[in-house]
Amino acid sequence: MELISWNIQWGRGADGRVDLGRTVRTLRAIADADVLCLQEVTRGYGDLGGGPGPDQVAELAALLPGYRILYAPGVDRFSADGSPRQFGNLIATRLPLCEVFHHALPWPADPTVPSMPRVALEATVLAGDRRLRVICTHLEYYSTHQRAAQTDALRAWHREACEHASQPGLAETGPGPFTPEPRPASAVLCGDFNSVPDDIAYLRMLAPYDGSHETGIIGWHDAWMHANPGNPHAPTCALHDKDQWPEAPFACDFVFLTEDLLSRVLCCEVDSETQASDHQPIYLSLADE
Repeated sequence: MELISWNIQWGRGADGRVDLGRTVRTLRAIADADVLCLQEVTRGYGDLGGGPGPDQVAELAALLPGYRILYAPGVDRFSADGSPRQFGNLIATRLPLCEVFHHALPWPADPTVPSMPRVALEATVLAGDRRLRVICTHLEYYSTHQRAAQTDALRAWHREACEHASQPGLAETGPGPFTPEPRPASAVLCGDFNSVPDDIAYLRMLAPYDGSHETGIIGWHDAWMHANPGNPHAPTCALHDKDQWPEAPFACDFVFLTEDLLSRVLCCEVDSETQASDHQPIYLSLADE
């Protein structure tokens, strides 16, 4: 399975232009990926920098034939004329889909900084004969307090999934929504965590689960660090767009894997060349079993 995670900044490059066609060409140049996890995809926010079109979900669907498009807005509002104003995460996949969850991330009040609602989009796919959860998310930028709460929620949902995997629920007699889909513990969690490696959100994400050996919870690992041992994180932000990011380049976009998938990692790389966003894409390749 090949996956790319990328904060595309609604298709706006370091040149200030919005061009989703360029975004898709960049993705295809990296790999013929089975799963694309994109952050900062918008509908109705034409007033953002570069003037994105009214429905980027529809644009991306047209640009990605053969992919099933899933979209989860964190911000989900309406203009005075009733038209939607949405900002969130998108998964495009050509793998068979089993189940989808939209997780609203915690948004505790933090009046000292700007913030917005955030979301995690989770899809269970079939990678070969194996079910695998793919989670695309984007944590809060300004508020450490909110990022910490959001990381705790991601960890809690993973614990819940592992418990479902080890203790599947009973099925109601006959077809219907009480007939559960099998929930796998194996998962890939990726996105823009707005968190450098010494930030509380990153450190909490990798913390061991209490009693994990007794309860069957599979812990998280950083795929890039596993594939590139002994090397500092490749920067994923502030490489090219110095108008928005005058500081030194840094890593804040990550791909986390459950421990059982580590042996299948073929590579995990950051594309440092593209200037089609203010962030850099991360490419993950997992071997078949």
